[in-house]
Amino acid sequence: MILNSHHAIHAVPKQQKGLVLFMALIALVAMSLAAAALIRSVDSTALVAGNLAFKQSAMMSGDNSLSMASNYIQSRNVSALQASVATDGFYATPGSLDYSDQATWTDANSELAAGPGITAGVDTSGNTIRYVLERMCRTAGVETTENCLTGQAPGAKPHEICISECPTSSTISVVYRITSRVTGPKNTVSYIQAYIY
Repeated sequence: MILNSHHAIHAVPKQQKGLVLFMALIALVAMSLAAAALIRSVDSTALVAGNLAFKQSAMMSGDNSLSMASNYIQSRNVSALQASVATDGFYATPGSLDYSDQATWTDANSELAAGPGITAGVDTSGNTIRYVLERMCRTAGVETTENCLTGQAPGAKPHEICISECPTSSTISVVYRITSRVTGPKNTVSYIQAYIY
């Protein structure tokens, strides 16, 4: 008689050493570091974009101050522009100011911008706008072609700047330098300078 005996073969599992778990932990740490770097990169990009927006806003505000300084010249007669009025930010001769000095941008030496959308020198974007206006003459007093840098004179070519070579005229167009300083809400500082005549 044949007996069928079923012998159950049980595979003895090999003892695991935890290598797969160790590799999974390393991959998890690497992915966590990559995620942290990505978040930091996105934050930095947002800060840079914000700073550029603040700078652009400051530049636009500075452009507005140029027209305000131009209005200052147009609203005064010629004799009123022959002497410096520091509290108005107007100087009959250039070169006496250090634009990097904070004292230059106080009420004693510069003018707060004023106009539509600007209250006490601050516009709707929170920018504080100040400007200094300088007449480009060697000395204070009467404007002459020998004493002052002048713009286009009668007989001069368009956009030609003349000093003493310009034709003599009873009406000369003196050149003025406008320097505007715009301080933004996040301590951004922008300077804009233009010459008008």
